[in-house]
Amino acid sequence: MKVKQKKKIEKEHIGENLLYFMVWSAIILVPILASKMLGEEHVNLQKILISWRKISPYLFLFVLNNALLAPKLLLKRRYVAYVAISVIVTTIVFSIVDGYERYLIRNAPDIETMIEARKASFTDLALQWNILLGLFMISANSMIKLLYKTMRDEQEMISLRHENLQAEIDYLKYQINPHFFMNTLNNIHALIDIDTHEAQGAVIELSKMMRYVLYESGQERITLEQDLRFVENYVRLMQIRYAEELDIRIEYPKEEVAQLKIPPLLLIVFVENAFKHGVSGNRPSFIHIHVEISPQKEVLYTIKNSLQPQKPDHKPGIGLKNVHKRLDLIYGTNYSLEMRKEESAYIVELKIPTQ
Repeated sequence: MKVKQKKKIEKEHIGENLLYFMVWSAIILVPILASKMLGEEHVNLQKILISWRKISPYLFLFVLNNALLAPKLLLKRRYVAYVAISVIVTTIVFSIVDGYERYLIRNAPDIETMIEARKASFTDLALQWNILLGLFMISANSMIKLLYKTMRDEQEMISLRHENLQAEIDYLKYQINPHFFMNTLNNIHALIDIDTHEAQGAVIELSKMMRYVLYESGQERITLEQDLRFVENYVRLMQIRYAEELDIRIEYPKEEVAQLKIPPLLLIVFVENAFKHGVSGNRPSFIHIHVEISPQKEVLYTIKNSLQPQKPDHKPGIGLKNVHKRLDLIYGTNYSLEMRKEESAYIVELKIPTQ
């Protein structure tokens, strides 16, 4: 995203410079076009050169303002200095031009040459009008620069907000990883004392899950199939410990989940929570996971687990808090999450859009 935003800002720079190029190309071509429109048989090069001489002070002021005054003063909010220097420079430039024009008129070989010279330019104005027109041109250039700067600032702000948002999302996501592995390793540690062979199988399942976390979950989006496969590996690992006391079902449309993408490590938190608070080692328990895809390509994720007695000081875990924050950061209000208790079950329903 950062690269895309940078390219967009560069395009705006190109767009600004292209606008200036087109305007000045049109201004420079006006004397030639005017000569043609007046029906002259041959383009009068002398008149065109005189017109370009009249235009040159404006071009000089534009280049000076665009390359030096506006970037060094206006865009750095030194407004008083910018206005004062602009007025002084414009007055000096056109005073010099006016003096030069007067010198040319005094030294003209005849009155006809003088008249032709004055007719040749559409900028043949009195000194005060030239100064006002020059200041107007500088103001127009400054307004355009401010407009494009505002657009670039907005793009940079969007880029910065996105980077900060992604950094916070990544922070929350990678907080889940150690929390998840801590719980899993505790389960394997408990299993070693019960059945060493089964513990070895659990380590293999854990290695598959680590491969997912290291190489796949670092992406901004993964397929729903990948995330569900990760959940299935976790469930197989947990089933080793709970054996026959646990009734677990995972149902989802296998053909559709391969095409849809979601943020990684969203679903595993609710499965962890179901195992932690809904499964007992000495009484029958159940976890039923159901995933369906709506016609609008939204994922409706439902997990239903048995209720077990909780300690009076029970508090929500860090994983559940983080998944709330991640959902808010990623989707804003464009998702729904409902968690409720029924007579003999705890139900979580999450609906999120997909890519």
